[in-house]
Amino acid sequence: MAERPLDVIHKSLDKEVLVILKRGAEYRGKLIGYDIHLNVVLANAQLIEDGEPKKNYGKIVIRGDNVLAISPVEIE
Repeated sequence: MAERPLDVIHKSLDKEVLVILKRGAEYRGKLIGYDIHLNVVLANAQLIEDGEPKKNYGKIVIRGDNVLAISPVEIE
């Protein structure tokens, strides 16, 4: 049976994710909340530029209509 998008996001709760926004910005952090509109809450969030952390934020909310993709981050 195919997974639904929100099921995949739910499996990423309390794990590191990369959130890519429509305008190209990328944020990485621990996914601690989301809703059906893809509004997401990240803890220990970082702005990522050129694959490297640029700025630390702590806890942030990203509005769902700005989200292009949410991807689990593999911990090495």
